[in-house]
Amino acid sequence: MERDYSGELLRFIQEHPSVYHVIEGQRRILLEAGYEQLLESQHWTLREGGKYFLTRNHSALIAFQVPKKRFRGFMLMASHSDSPALKVKENPEITVGGLYKKLNVELYGGALLAPWLDRPLSVAGRLLVRTSEGVRMQLVNVDRDLFLIPSLAIHMNRSVNDGYAYKVQRDLLPLYGAAEAPDLTALVAETAGISPESVIGHDLFVYNRQAPSIWGADREFMSSPRLDDLQCAFSSLCGFLESAPEESLPVHVVFDNEEIGSSTRQGAASPFLEDTLRRITEALGLTFGEYLEKLPQSFLLSADNAHGMHPNYADKCDPVNRPRLGGGVVVKYSGNQKYATDAVSAAIVRVLAKKAGVKLQVFTNHSDIPGGTTLGNISVQHVPVKTADVGIAQLAMHSPYETCGTGDTAELIGLARKLFSSSLAENGDGDYTIV
Repeated sequence: MERDYSGELLRFIQEHPSVYHVIEGQRRILLEAGYEQLLESQHWTLREGGKYFLTRNHSALIAFQVPKKRFRGFMLMASHSDSPALKVKENPEITVGGLYKKLNVELYGGALLAPWLDRPLSVAGRLLVRTSEGVRMQLVNVDRDLFLIPSLAIHMNRSVNDGYAYKVQRDLLPLYGAAEAPDLTALVAETAGISPESVIGHDLFVYNRQAPSIWGADREFMSSPRLDDLQCAFSSLCGFLESAPEESLPVHVVFDNEEIGSSTRQGAASPFLEDTLRRITEALGLTFGEYLEKLPQSFLLSADNAHGMHPNYADKCDPVNRPRLGGGVVVKYSGNQKYATDAVSAAIVRVLAKKAGVKLQVFTNHSDIPGGTTLGNISVQHVPVKTADVGIAQLAMHSPYETCGTGDTAELIGLARKLFSSSLAENGDGDYTIV
């Protein structure tokens, strides 16, 4: 029976509502698959055939497999764990007119704001708990409908449908309860089974409680919170675990904070990946020079979802390169290198996709509408390997409920599996053998 990757993805998203839950979920999957967790603060002893992973900030993760013989280079796939959201501020409760209690939040990332209104919401993230010896982290998820951001009735703003500029501090503060409702800290502490007095810090995010859905005339579409970029993070992990590398060292990477520029110690702009690759080669007895020799024979897929052509706004797309939902993996190009893809890296992707039987399509921005960027051209500043930006076509990017093609998850997993099972040999600058 064919594996239901789309169903597995949607369950994973629903069960892991914050970046910390996402990394904990991947950590558990890797442990169950026989991987050993490493700590950055300890000495690494690696063995041939060994399987390892490490986390940073419990919001970023790198996993790798050591081949049983000398390897040519690294075959990498990088995605990110974060999505635009509403982040809970310190001292989050605001009492309004002695009637209501609402939640004080701020915007994380570049979210579409209007779709956050009139949906069931809750909160998840991590608590920092005082212990007798210091501090420890504890995950928390209030797994019930807890908040809602109510719209203002049209009778009180007749011009709202003519265009409205939402202000987070006024329009996006969730209604939490009546004025007598308990403080949020007390509620999340009770959920976590700890005393409110022991909580000395938190990173909490409001999330959409609406269940994922597979829909359409032939069930060809699916919608869910946080498809960008958990669809790629999930696909990368599946392909990684299903791969059979021989002459390369496969590396599965999930960065954090892509949505706010990647400039954190767990983001793509940090040396997290570079430090890890250098420690791997050092632990395997290789010199720094030998590490540098492996980089030209390495390849990175930067995996972050792409814009599909919108059925109501076709004029926003390039007139030719307009991905469709269900059309396979998208290769993303930008003349200004907002995406890292070039002719060389795209050609390597095409060879891998053909070997894997994976469908490819192309995205370029409309020439008069500048697009966003992603982690590929940030990461290569630390690890200068050939890189292609890929993803899955979706609609409503950065909405709390996004839409993509049901079958495309399996396509990206197929490409990831082939990438991690392959190796790259440099015969000359621009001349490569892909095995």
